[in-house]
Amino acid sequence: MTDMRIPPVREMDITRPCAARIYDAFLGGSHNLGCERAFMEDLERKLPHIGESYRENRAFVRRSVEYLLAHGVRQFVDLGSGIPTIGHVHEVARRRARDFRVLYVDNEPLTVAHSKPLLAGEPRAEIIRADCRNPWAVLDSPEAAELLDLDRPVALLMTAVLHFVPDSDDPVALVEAYRDALVPGSHLVISHLTGSHDADEMRVLTARYEETADPLHPREVEWIEKQFGDFEVVPPGTTYLSDWRPEPGRTAAKRPYRLLYGGVAWKH
Repeated sequence: MTDMRIPPVREMDITRPCAARIYDAFLGGSHNLGCERAFMEDLERKLPHIGESYRENRAFVRRSVEYLLAHGVRQFVDLGSGIPTIGHVHEVARRRARDFRVLYVDNEPLTVAHSKPLLAGEPRAEIIRADCRNPWAVLDSPEAAELLDLDRPVALLMTAVLHFVPDSDDPVALVEAYRDALVPGSHLVISHLTGSHDADEMRVLTARYEETADPLHPREVEWIEKQFGDFEVVPPGTTYLSDWRPEPGRTAAKRPYRLLYGGVAWKH
């Protein structure tokens, strides 16, 4: 695997909102603090209905996992997972299969501490404290060795995580390292914030996140598309998340912003 700079260990900080707990707050979870709830309320005032974008990302995760399960995928690695609740990967998987395995990965200590009790009764899922910017800390971890068979296909989820990786940490090389580590038949799932469509709203969101422990780095849709490399993107291709395999017959929720872009691809 490509030699990459090892990121510093993240320390606990409850004085500033954290991305994982902000996400949990917008999803209606209970694993967040007052600073995240205050952040959510302020952001809703500045960008009315922005909560729909957070729920849209989670809905995309659900639909992509369902697609992967239907195509025989049983192993999942979720980078920057946040707190695995409110319909996360293992909850979707156990409705569809018995033989799945899910490795959640997050670098924020309180997020991991909150998550471990939630997964205590699920032997097919585990969370590790590791930084996704250090691929071997994830894929060579004892937990990965025990839970997964990395000689067989895996689905690697990079949903709503790459936009927290600054250019200085070379996210392009990072994604390439993970792509190279996956065996043929594996899948890559990406969702990423972009200002290509709603630039003004993206600027407001980015400015607000500057006050958190996890600043944003939105990128153009062309950049996001290139992260799939030579993997084959499955239909309908890369797109705004609300347009990725929407559920037939369902009335679309109000989506005032087009801020999240991504898709699913597989390795030949």
